[in-house]
Formats: sequence, structure tokens, C-alpha cells
Amino acid sequence: VQLQASGGGSVQAGGSLRLSCVASERTSDTYAMGWFRQVPREEREFVAAIKWSDGSIYYSDAVKGRFIVSRDNAQNTIYLQMTSLKPEDTARYYCAPDLLWGYGTWYSDNDWWGQGTQVTVSS
Repeated sequence: VQLQASGGGSVQAGGSLRLSCVASERTSDTYAMGWFRQVPREEREFVAAIKWSDGSIYYSDAVKGRFIVSRDNAQNTIYLQMTSLKPEDTARYYCAPDLLWGYGTWYSDNDWWGQGTQVTVSS
């Protein structure tokens, strides 16, 4: 599966960005599609996910109330509307189409990540 994430950029604190991620094909309905983020020398961190099957949505506590994840099933695309951005949101954002919940966390079943898109929030 090929993934194309876009929409990143540099904004000031309090600003907004909308990320998009297109998958080359639809994956299984057992999966969710979602977003992780990573800063250098740290582990990738879950941000948000939306299930293919029923559209159930999940957020990390760090972004709940500020970010909204949505999808376009026909286009195999998900979006991440980010508002009230903070400097600590600065990271490279990756999407994955094969997320599962297990062991108390979301994880990618096949490590399909793509190149990601950089978000930089200045104070």
C-alpha cells in the first residue's frame, strides 16, 4: 500500500492546519486508518484513528478537543483538521491504513507508514 500524506507546514501557536493522506488501496475493514507523529529520537506517538468499518473515532488525550479526524471512503483518504496548535504539536505526521488496537495501544499491523508530512508550530 502506498501512502501520500500532505498538508504540513509552519504555523504560529494557535493556528490551524489540515493534513490529508491518500492510500493507494482500501485495506481490511478490521483495520482503522489514522495518524501518528514523531519527533527525532522519540518513539512514534498515536494521534487519531477512524475505523473503516463503522467510522468509530479515537484520539489521544494530547489532541482531544483540538484535532478532528475524518475520512472519504470513496477516495481512500483521511484528513486531520488541527486547530489551536501548540509548539508541542511540532512533529512529522504519518498516516497508516492498517491500525489495530492491542496491548493497550494502537499499532500498525504491517508498518505501512509512507513519508509523512512535517508540522512545525512556533511560539
